[in-house]
Amino acid sequence: MTARLAAARAALKSVFGYDDFRPGQAEIVAAVLAGQDVLAVMPTGSGKSMCYQLPALVDGALTVVVSPLIALMRDQVRQMASVGVPAATLNSMATDEEALEVWRLLRSGALRLLFVSPERLMTDGLAVRLKELGARRLAIDEAHCVSQWGHDFRPEYREMARVRAALGDVPTLALTATADETTRADITERLFPKKPQVFVHSFDRPNIALRFAAKDQPRRQLGDFLGGYRGESGIVYCSSRKRTETLAAYFKDHGFRALPYHAGLDQRLRGKHQDAFLQEDGVVMVATVAFGMGINKPDVRFVCHADMPANVEGYYQEIGRAGRDGLPADTLTLYGLDDMALRRRQIDEKDVPNERRRIEQRKLEAMIALCEAPSCRRQALLAYFGEASGRCGHCDVCAGTVATYDATIDAQKALSAVMRTGQRFGAGYIADVLGGRDSDALRRNGHHSLKTFGIGADRPQRVWRSLIRQLFAAGALEETGGEYPGLRVTGKGEAILFGRETIALRAEPDRRPRVARGERVAGATGGLDPQGQDLFQHLRALRAAIARDEGVAAFIIFPDRTLLEMARLRPVDLAALRLVHGVGERKLAAFGPVFVKAIAEFLGKP
Repeated sequence: MTARLAAARAALKSVFGYDDFRPGQAEIVAAVLAGQDVLAVMPTGSGKSMCYQLPALVDGALTVVVSPLIALMRDQVRQMASVGVPAATLNSMATDEEALEVWRLLRSGALRLLFVSPERLMTDGLAVRLKELGARRLAIDEAHCVSQWGHDFRPEYREMARVRAALGDVPTLALTATADETTRADITERLFPKKPQVFVHSFDRPNIALRFAAKDQPRRQLGDFLGGYRGESGIVYCSSRKRTETLAAYFKDHGFRALPYHAGLDQRLRGKHQDAFLQEDGVVMVATVAFGMGINKPDVRFVCHADMPANVEGYYQEIGRAGRDGLPADTLTLYGLDDMALRRRQIDEKDVPNERRRIEQRKLEAMIALCEAPSCRRQALLAYFGEASGRCGHCDVCAGTVATYDATIDAQKALSAVMRTGQRFGAGYIADVLGGRDSDALRRNGHHSLKTFGIGADRPQRVWRSLIRQLFAAGALEETGGEYPGLRVTGKGEAILFGRETIALRAEPDRRPRVARGERVAGATGGLDPQGQDLFQHLRALRAAIARDEGVAAFIIFPDRTLLEMARLRPVDLAALRLVHGVGERKLAAFGPVFVKAIAEFLGKP
C-alpha cells in the first residue's frame, strides 16, 4: 500500500468512522491520488462520493465537484460539515452573504470540496478563477448525464470537457451508477482527451429485494405493500403529476405521512416536501422521476413504481435509492399492458433520429422483458448490464417459483379472438370474449356468436388479461393507433396463430397472490433481541430530536446502521462508542456524550 493510500485509509477511520474501504473503493482512490483520469461505474450505495472526498483530504487541496441539483449540493455540504470536512457550494439560491463567505474560504485555501452545478461552472469565468485559486481536481457526479444514450441526458454536461480545460486540464473523476457499454464509451469520448482508467464494478445490490406485479387494483396493491413499512421512509414513483397527488392523498387517508413531489408544484412546496423526506423518519414521497437524482438518504427502506419505468437504467437508478446503508430494502414495480402501450407510443411520437428511436425501443423491450421475466429477476437485471450471475434465491420469482408453460394453444385462442373481432378492441374486451361474458357490448357487436366466444370460460378473466399482456410484450400483438387504440395481430402473432411458431409464457397462479407485508423491515432489525429493538427506536427518537434542533437531516447525525450497531453493542462510554461503525472523531466529540448517556439510562446503568 502506498503512503498516500494509507493516509486515505486513516482518514476513512478518523473522519468518517469506517474501519475499511467498501469493495472497489481502494483501487479508485489509489488511481485518483496518482493523478489519473478515472471513469468509475459503481452501484448506488457503494460509496462513490468517498472516491473524491478522501483524495481531497489527503491532498489538502480543492476538488471541484459537479452536481446536478442544488438541494443535493446543500445536503452534501451539511454532511461534510458534520464530519469536519471544509466544503461549500456556489449556487443560484445562495444569499449574497453566503456567496461572499464561500469566496473568502476559497481565497484562504481552506476549502477542500466545492459543489457547483454544471450551469454555474460555465458562467462568469468561474472555472478560470477556480484554477487561479488552486483547484487540483474535477469530479463529475451523475456522469451518465453527459451521454445522449444515458437515461437522464443533460446538454449542459456536454460542456464539462471545456470546463476541464479552463481549470487547467486537471485530473478528472467521472462517477455514475448506471452506464451500459454504449453509455460508457460516449462518456469517455465526451469528457476525456485520452482514455481514462475505467472501473466497472458489480451492479448487484443484494440487500435490495426485487418484486414485480401485474396491475390489479393498483391502490390496493401499493397499500398492502406499504402496510409493512409504517414508520419507515420510502418512495413511490408515478408516471404523471396528477397521479402523485391522488396517490399521496390516498396513502394519507390510510395513515401514512405521504407527500407529493413533481415539477409542477410550487418550488417552495417542493423544497419543503424534500426537506421533510430528508430530515424526518417515516415519510413516503410520492413523486415523478423529477425527484431523486442524487438523493443521499441512506435509510430509504422501500421504492415502489406505481407505473412501469421507461427503461432498465431508470429503473435501476430509482430502486438504487433504497438501502444505501446496506441494510435490507424492498421494491415493488407494478406494470400493465397500458403502460407498455403508452411507453411505445411515447417513443414513436418523439421527434428524434431513427437511430435514437431504435435504441429507445430496445431499452423499452428490455424493461418489458424484465417485468415479464419467467426466471430470476436479479439475474435478468444484471444480464442487461452485461454481468453474469446465478439465481438470487429471494426475488419474487425465485421465492414464488413462477413456472412457464407451452402457451401456444392458449395464445392461438387469444389471437384468434383478436382477429375474429376485427382487430380493433382492447385487452379487456378480448378477455370478455374468451371468458364468455354476456355483455351488452358483445351482443351489440354480434360477438357472442363467435366460435371463440367462451372458449376460455374455464379460467378467470385476469388469466386471459395476463396472457394478452404477455403476447403484447412478446411482440405478437400491437396497438392499432388512433384515438381509441385496440389490438391487432403482428407478423409474429400470425406465425403463432397458424402454427409456424410456438411460444412459452408465464403460468398465472390459480389464485391472485397478495403482496407480502413487513418481511424486509424485520430483516433490517432482525439481528437485535427485543431489548435491542426497543433501544434502537429509543436512539432513533433521540436522533430525531437532535436533528430538529440542528436543522439537519436525521441521518447526518448518525445513520440507521450506526444506531443499530449501538443497539447491539450498547456502548456506555466514549471509548466503546469509538468502535461503532460510522463514529468518527468529530461526531464522537459532538454527539458521543449524549448517546452514551442515553444508552446507559435506557439500560438502567448509573
